[in-house]
Amino acid sequence: MTTLVIFHEVEDVEHWLASPRREEFFKPLGMSARTFVDPEKTNRVGLVLECPDLATFEKAMQSPDAADAMKFDGVRPETLLTLVES
Repeated sequence: MTTLVIFHEVEDVEHWLASPRREEFFKPLGMSARTFVDPEKTNRVGLVLECPDLATFEKAMQSPDAADAMKFDGVRPETLLTLVES
């Protein structure tokens, strides 16, 4: 398993936290996510994502389903930052 830390901004933090789309997208791919919010900047959020490997994550994120899930969740894609556990 590979652990990723992912930061990004969202339009509405409460909507993002409550959304089922994250689990619907990641779970069938063998991935699980824990969510975090930035108390200093309310639209910045993060995930600790456990995934099979980086290639699986990268391929998944290029799919139309990823774009749809991010749009539904109000993710600002240009703010996405992914860190890989070393």
